[in-house]
Amino acid sequence: MARIQGRVLETFPPLVVDLDGTLLRSDLLMETAMAFVRSQPTQAFQMLRWLFKGKAALKEALAQATEIDVSVLPYDSHIIEMIQAEKASGRMIVLATASHVSLAERIAEHLQLFDLVLASNANRNLSGNNKRDLLVAHFGEGGFDYIGNSKEDLPIWKVSRQAYVVNPDSGVESRVKAMHQVQPTVRTNTSGVRDWRKALRLHQWLKNALIFVPLLASHRFVQLDLLRDGVFAFFCFGLCASSVYILNDLLDLCDDRHHKSKCHRPFASGRLSIKSGLILVPTLLLTAFGVALALLPWQFSAVMAAYYGLTLAYSLQLKRLMAWDVIALAMLYTARIIAGVAAFNLTLTFWILAFSMFIFLSLAMVKRYAELRDARAREVNTFARGRGYYPGDLDMIASLGASSGYLAVMVLALYIQDAKTTALYVTPHVIWLACPLLLFWVTRVWMLTHRGQMNEDPVVFAIRDRTSQLIGAIFLLMFWIAA
Repeated sequence: MARIQGRVLETFPPLVVDLDGTLLRSDLLMETAMAFVRSQPTQAFQMLRWLFKGKAALKEALAQATEIDVSVLPYDSHIIEMIQAEKASGRMIVLATASHVSLAERIAEHLQLFDLVLASNANRNLSGNNKRDLLVAHFGEGGFDYIGNSKEDLPIWKVSRQAYVVNPDSGVESRVKAMHQVQPTVRTNTSGVRDWRKALRLHQWLKNALIFVPLLASHRFVQLDLLRDGVFAFFCFGLCASSVYILNDLLDLCDDRHHKSKCHRPFASGRLSIKSGLILVPTLLLTAFGVALALLPWQFSAVMAAYYGLTLAYSLQLKRLMAWDVIALAMLYTARIIAGVAAFNLTLTFWILAFSMFIFLSLAMVKRYAELRDARAREVNTFARGRGYYPGDLDMIASLGASSGYLAVMVLALYIQDAKTTALYVTPHVIWLACPLLLFWVTRVWMLTHRGQMNEDPVVFAIRDRTSQLIGAIFLLMFWIAA
């Protein structure tokens, strides 16, 4: 007790705050593991060797092998406000975490909220009973209040004076209430179906409609058995792509958090846990290949495997290499058309490959241009984070991208003159009318991009844009009339 001007005031014990899942909407062990895989993908199996030495050794090795920017980590603003209020009242605030001490101290320095930091080191994993014993040694049993969220915190709540539960894991809240007086549970994690839909990027599945292009080009779209195979292929490719999207988000956590819009993605913002993403990645992938191998020609699975391998290479390295990144993007779009050829047992034609490579290279350049234009607008003159370009490269990217789009139109014009084309169409010269339509569309896309009105994903923009929809409908109509 303390006496001030004749009044007796209660002096509160220290407030001890957990880090992972409580103050931080993430887990630093997972964060460092993903950062290590991204920076040294060929050394990923090193983590198993470190884990055999114990969890403390793993955390020590990962903390030393990676660079985590603590300024952009997904902190829980509600918990920070709570801590600030307690600190303003004169209360001692302690950060007690199972994360490595080097990371905990950097976070404490960044937030400027803590009077004492207790964390794991090379010889001690400060979790569960270890954390309980250390806190009791410092403050005595019942000599502190504790904020946590997981089952590892149960031994600590048992010896604390007051229990604060934040975004509890399944079953934790009831177990705490059964043994302790608990403050009202704080729930700030509002993740749900919308976040999972965003993480899976279901809107990107529209790109898989490219699988049906070979069926259209071969004039066999009315065959129901092929349409059925196309639907299976569409969903298998979608599951495979979603697996890649989630893995890409997990590998790009730091870069996304520095981006003005990507920082709101479910994993970057901490609304979805890294652990749940790591579970879903192989689940989606195994489902996609299991269904494909059971219902479709093996060649389709082979193309899907090549797509996955190229996407993985893109996520780990190619996206940061000038020119290779946009070529890889164009190949990933083209892979969907090749997958359609495999699913329908059709013959791959030079014209489809040439047209798709040029048109999708142009659209990949649009995507890069939009990113760099935004960087230049923010007066960023260094390398675009996670990319191989400077904002000053805008003019060259625009020139290369527009040229690639116009080359796609030239391929279409040459396709009309091919002997095999004349055999497929009654009046092939009608297809010539599609050329000015495509020229207009390519020009319009680049003009909108130049004016800053382009979504970073031009394919999704094209699917949603009314003018593009109209041009696409007329484009298909020209082919239908020619046939």
